[in-house]
Amino acid sequence: MNIVIISAHPDDETLGAGGTMLKHKKDGDKLYWIITTKMKINDGFSKKRIDIRNEEIQKVSDHYGIKKTFQLDYSTMSLNSESVNQIIPEVSDIFRQIEPNVIYCVNRTDAHSDHKYTFESVMACTKSFRFPSIKKVLLYECISETEFAPAIPERIFQPNYFVDITKHFDKKIDIMKIYKSEIDEHPFPRSLKNIEALSIFRGATAGVFYAEAFQLIKYISK
Repeated sequence: MNIVIISAHPDDETLGAGGTMLKHKKDGDKLYWIITTKMKINDGFSKKRIDIRNEEIQKVSDHYGIKKTFQLDYSTMSLNSESVNQIIPEVSDIFRQIEPNVIYCVNRTDAHSDHKYTFESVMACTKSFRFPSIKKVLLYECISETEFAPAIPERIFQPNYFVDITKHFDKKIDIMKIYKSEIDEHPFPRSLKNIEALSIFRGATAGVFYAEAFQLIKYISK
């Protein structure tokens, strides 16, 4: 199978679906990664910081066995409704290249606006009559974004699909450690302790030790 994981920012993929990606790798599936934003000097990021981030992306790609990584040319923390019309044809072109069967995307109602507009752009590229290869579309939760969305019904992440990542959890944590600037000590949301706590909580729901949770929004069986 061809699997594509979509991140608004590097680290989203590992927080939300790192164990699941490792499971796909073990099963022999082909993994692709789309990142919709990037750090730029014009936005105040130093060349050193950008170089470090690019090195992190490469290391993470290697650990997951990513076949190809696509990084779009939009400034981080800048996506808006106008960006969507530009991103849609770019994602469409990528989907035509790789013919994905399963899509993992950031959650539609996360607190970060980059996540919201990434979701809207990707979902416009999942119409079955245009992309018949797509059989499954899932949203993943991202610590520090999903749980900080307003607590109103239409903004709640509703997990209904669970993946046992018990055998892959330690590796997921090792990969997350590559993003040194993104993690800190508990009670910081992106602490290793909190990542484990969420995995244990989702695991208990699924009857396993560690799990990742998703919201399944499309499944086509033929």
